[in-house]
Amino acid sequence: MDTAIVTDRETLEQAWPPLPFEEWQHTCDTLHMWCQIVGKVKLKLTPFLNELWEVAFHLTARGMTTSLIPYGNGAFEVTFDFIDHNLSILSSDGTVKALPLIPRSVADFYQEFMATLRSMDIDVIINTTPTEVPNPIPCDQDSTHASYDPEYVHRWWRIQLQTAKVLQRYRSPFVGKSSPVHFFWGSFDLNHARYSGRPATPPEGPRFFRLAENQENVACGFWPGNANAAGVSLGEPAFYSYIYPAPPGYEEASVRPDAAHYHDALGQFILRYEDARRAPDPGRVTLDFFESTHEAAATLARWDRGALEKKPWEA
Repeated sequence: MDTAIVTDRETLEQAWPPLPFEEWQHTCDTLHMWCQIVGKVKLKLTPFLNELWEVAFHLTARGMTTSLIPYGNGAFEVTFDFIDHNLSILSSDGTVKALPLIPRSVADFYQEFMATLRSMDIDVIINTTPTEVPNPIPCDQDSTHASYDPEYVHRWWRIQLQTAKVLQRYRSPFVGKSSPVHFFWGSFDLNHARYSGRPATPPEGPRFFRLAENQENVACGFWPGNANAAGVSLGEPAFYSYIYPAPPGYEEASVRPDAAHYHDALGQFILRYEDARRAPDPGRVTLDFFESTHEAAATLARWDRGALEKKPWEA
């Protein structure tokens, strides 16, 4: 047996670990609600940015951060550490508070997090009803979700970290308007979007849906498989890609790799995470999926690809 190959595969297993949804679903659901609590604080205090980019979190070398949240004459940020499993609140006045990420109910997390903010003289009131989930339970009343498995949270974060690196490479040739690589706590997915420069008729639905889809765009990213607002769940993690609005023939487009397919209920192309991670080069396969689905969408929608896409040395 070739030891070098085994070692390389072991390295890939660490970077792209298995993430069976049924094994960590309760933890995923709990963490989703914790993120919504923190995210709603950011939403309440941060100035609006196009397509609601201001609400997103951003990955760090240890977890995720809200980035800067203005408050009064100063600012603060909230960070999730998924290595040591702590949540920290850092204020520009030098104050630092920390909460352990441990099994506890959403209601208990809400009470402690909000009390910690008040102890730092940060007074904010949020809408406690979660968004983009079926059958939402107000966070201050949610004793149903109370799980936290640090091993699976760490795996989920490592997958996002690898995906973010792929998305950074994917971003390189696009010189039109595009989003940062960011994490949306409502839908609970890592996301990146490119824009054609043309307006779009927003879809029916909540205000945040209309604000997020008021321009023609191709979006892609990583989703752990949790149920969306319509109750649709893959039941497993996957990479996704879609265009809004979808041009005729999009669902029949040829994309790569062969394992990718169009999901009718979601209206998106899907590449199962398990299919990607078992490939000899998961990063290359994932990048190929993002690039090929963009090519299909932008071509069918007649984007001005010559103006919007440049090789990095030509940009």
